[in-house]
Amino acid sequence: MRLIKTTVFSGIITLIRISSGFVANKVVAIFTGPSGVALIGAFSNFISIVLTFANGAINTGVIKYTAEYEYDNEKLKSLFSTSFRISLYCSGIVGVILLLFGSFFSTWIFVSHLYSNPIRVLGVTIILYSLNTLLISILNGKKQIKTYTIVNTLGSIIGLGFTFTLVFYFKLEGALYALVLSQSIVFFITLFFITKSDWFSLDYFKQNINLDIVKKLSHYSLMAIVAALTIPVSQIILRNMLISILGIQSAGIWQGMMRISDGYLMILTTALSTYYLPKLASLHTNKELKDEILQGYKLILPAVFFSCLIIYLMRFFIIRLLYTSDFMAMEDLFLYQLLGDFFKMASWILTYLIVAKSMTKLFVITEIGFSLGYIILGYTCVHYFGIKGISIAFAINYFIYFVMMITFFRKLLFKK
Repeated sequence: MRLIKTTVFSGIITLIRISSGFVANKVVAIFTGPSGVALIGAFSNFISIVLTFANGAINTGVIKYTAEYEYDNEKLKSLFSTSFRISLYCSGIVGVILLLFGSFFSTWIFVSHLYSNPIRVLGVTIILYSLNTLLISILNGKKQIKTYTIVNTLGSIIGLGFTFTLVFYFKLEGALYALVLSQSIVFFITLFFITKSDWFSLDYFKQNINLDIVKKLSHYSLMAIVAALTIPVSQIILRNMLISILGIQSAGIWQGMMRISDGYLMILTTALSTYYLPKLASLHTNKELKDEILQGYKLILPAVFFSCLIIYLMRFFIIRLLYTSDFMAMEDLFLYQLLGDFFKMASWILTYLIVAKSMTKLFVITEIGFSLGYIILGYTCVHYFGIKGISIAFAINYFIYFVMMITFFRKLLFKK
């Protein structure tokens, strides 16, 4: 079964990503403490936003249409050439903006202009970052999972090496440079593997922009831009709220909890993005879609449940292993965070159907609505429950999101 095969390869990627990411977290926690973890989380959110605009927010569309045009080389040439030029132009514009306004962005993210240089370095290297994500999207759409696994694995190892070296010598600022530089270096590795593929030819990237392709990609660009602005911006707002109400230490503890959550779920989210998006895009009948989604629920939800159970039982050990004694207050966040993770994954299986079938209006409404809901719930719950309230808000928000997804797709899922 292709889903199982994809999940196995995703597992390899994820185990290495989790291992390297958690080792990097440990290094950062030791050298910078909760405050450093909070600021690095903010910078990661900022990079996510910037990268989306730097590649024209087309990656999801590239995956979808690469899978759809699998046997039509002429359409693939138009798709890849158009995507390549969009990435070049957009990353050039974004790079100039980062160079000119590095100090402004530093003040917005870190409440200090002291870290403007890492942002300017991001402006110089963003073109490599953008092209790397484009090439990885092509590998994903072409279902070259083995190559996709190798590239992502090497990227994780390189990122760990940069983080360890730069944090050791330059502390917080070194961690920021590591975030910027590692993915830019990986571009050359991805390019090497792409050029070795049996389908590769420069002709795929030399054609002029195709306006019909631009129009098709634009539907996914709007969804990607909305996702890029809602999720990271809502986290930045909530992080700043925690800093102002409870202090930067509390913000760092929450960020640490989010890193654990993102880490163990990565194997499943990687499987969804590498398998479900191209697969759902290629299906056309309601029966095929229903069978694929129900199969996903049978495989994924039990895995999420048992993962959450094991992590909750081992929470004290996990905190001591991945962080330091300064993070022990994180224990109060686990129960509600893990509940939120379960409903998050249950709803995301259906969210990928929205993306694959380009239901742009529904996607935009739900992303904006539930991001605003998360912020409102976050402010309310933190006021009543302290730092634990931020995880309570997360769980409530994703439970409501899951109920809404099931309600919207009830005819597809339950109609015989």
